[in-house]
Amino acid sequence: MKTAFKIILMAIAYFALFIVGGASGMIHPMCYAYIGAILPIFFAFVYLYSASLLCCFGVATILNGTFLVVALLAGEAEIIRMVCGYDTRKGVRWSFLPFAFSFFAFTAHWWTDTEGSLAAAVEEMPTGYDKLMMPVIDNVPMLIIVLLLTIPISILAMRLAERVLKKQTAVLK
Repeated sequence: MKTAFKIILMAIAYFALFIVGGASGMIHPMCYAYIGAILPIFFAFVYLYSASLLCCFGVATILNGTFLVVALLAGEAEIIRMVCGYDTRKGVRWSFLPFAFSFFAFTAHWWTDTEGSLAAAVEEMPTGYDKLMMPVIDNVPMLIIVLLLTIPISILAMRLAERVLKKQTAVLK
C-alpha cells in the first residue's frame, strides 16, 4: 500500500511537470515549444524513484497513463526495460531516453497541425499569441537542435538523479 501511494505521488508529480511545461507558453511560445529539452532534468528524478519502487513492468505506463498523450513513448520505455532488465540501472537509463521526450508529444501538434494550432491560439490565448508562435514554428533548425540536445540532457539528468537518489539507485542492479 505504501508503494502504491508513492507511485501515485510520482504520477501526480509527473503530471504537474506537464502542467508547468504547458503553462510556460504563457511566458512566450518559444518556452512552450522548447521546454521539453529541460523537463528531463525533473523527469529523471520521478522516473528513477518510480523505477526503484517497481522493479517490474509498468513504471512508464503508470506515469504516462496519468497523461495519455505520451502513451506511445511509455510503451517504448517499457520494452527497453524488459530487454535490459526491469531491475537494472542499464534498463532504467536506456528506457529513460524515449521517456525524456514525453513533453514533445504534447507540443508536436505545432509542427504536425500548424493551421489547427494557430486557430486554437487565436481562440484560447491572448491577442497576438499566434503571431508570436509563427517564428517559433518556422524555426525548424532550432527544433532539431532542441530535440538533439534532449539526449545529452537526459543522460546527464539520469546520472544526476542516480547520485541524488542513492537509496533508490541501490535497489537496481
